[in-house]
Order: sequence, then C-alpha cells, then structure tokens
Amino acid sequence: MLISDSPCVPTDAAEALIRFVAHAQLMLDPATPEALRRSIEPQLLAVLPTLRALGFFDLVEIRDPAMRTLIADEMALRRGLPRVKELAEA
Repeated sequence: MLISDSPCVPTDAAEALIRFVAHAQLMLDPATPEALRRSIEPQLLAVLPTLRALGFFDLVEIRDPAMRTLIADEMALRRGLPRVKELAEA
C-alpha cells in the first residue's frame, strides 16, 4: 500500500508535518497565551493520523512529557484504547 493510497494521508504530507511542528512549538512556548494554546490543540491533534501513517512516530520521540502524553492519549482514543492517564490510575 502506498502512502498516497491511504485515505488519512493528505496529498501534501509535508504540510501535515509543518503544521505539527509549528503547532507543537507554539504549545510548548511558555509565552504562548492559553487561549491560543487551546485553539491550536485541535489542529495539532488533527494531523496525528497522517503522521502516524507516515511512520513519523516510529522515527522520533516526543521529549516533552505533557506533549508526549497528549499525543499518546489522542492516538489511544482514536484506536479505542485506554488513555495513558486511565492506565496510570488503574
């Protein structure tokens, strides 16, 4: 199966990577206002299926613990698995 055959990969996968990096940088910047952080979070999460299909998360590790948990929780939610927080509470 080619990446271009996957329904969750946009024709411009590079755009998804650029959006992810730009939004992640804003979310991690302590100077970013909370309102802006909340508004870009859904946009960051929206590109996760594309990045997953590209194998991005097989190549990189998210070092920020909060960002890593946010991404892991969202990916688990999309696969119908328990969230990281739920596993820690069990």
